[in-house]
Amino acid sequence: MAELEIIELDDVARLTDVAELLREVWGADTADQILNLSMLRALAHAGNYVVGAYRDGRLIGASVAFRGDDHLHSHVTGVVPGGHGAGVGRALKLHQREWSLRHGISRIRWTFDPLVRRNAYFNLRKLGAEATEYLEDFYGALTDGINVGDPSDRLYVCWELERPVAEPDLSAATRFVPTPADIEGLRSADPAAAERWRYAVREGLHGPMADGWTIAGFTDDGAYALKEPA
Repeated sequence: MAELEIIELDDVARLTDVAELLREVWGADTADQILNLSMLRALAHAGNYVVGAYRDGRLIGASVAFRGDDHLHSHVTGVVPGGHGAGVGRALKLHQREWSLRHGISRIRWTFDPLVRRNAYFNLRKLGAEATEYLEDFYGALTDGINVGDPSDRLYVCWELERPVAEPDLSAATRFVPTPADIEGLRSADPAAAERWRYAVREGLHGPMADGWTIAGFTDDGAYALKEPA
């Protein structure tokens, strides 16, 4: 397999390709539903993080992030269908880490859908990011092919870039919130069941986290492990 090349982008032609890739990945009708060319161009021109991942000259992934007050906020990362098992997403995240440290930034924050088990495992176990807040319907109603009709609940996570990744200590966890094995497939096959999962996970995480419970980690069988306040 050809080597993956990750490149910072700022020219219109390549940014147009990024907008189209993100539209395709999210199953959106237009790029405006995800990130359009003008916004990508502005973010890149202002010195933010806009990159493409190429293999054999073909764009197969992209990531966009912007600077916050004390962190880099990773807004969107997309990989073409079939690329998730090829390590493209991980390579993009590690490149984002290197870019941040090179620019004097020691933490990255982002949101992700708490129902997507593979993302929870990657973020919390592989990267060692910490979930700090449950955000109910954070983006409002989304209309892309992945999220349409589903409340846009998200977990907000913080990745401390200079902290070593350690195996989570779940010994103090006293509450576990399971997740569906494949929420994307379930949304297509049984939307009502997918909706029940949304509200069950919201009930299991939102209130407790607001009351001081913390997510100690994510189990091998796909559950959030919660630790009560000290």
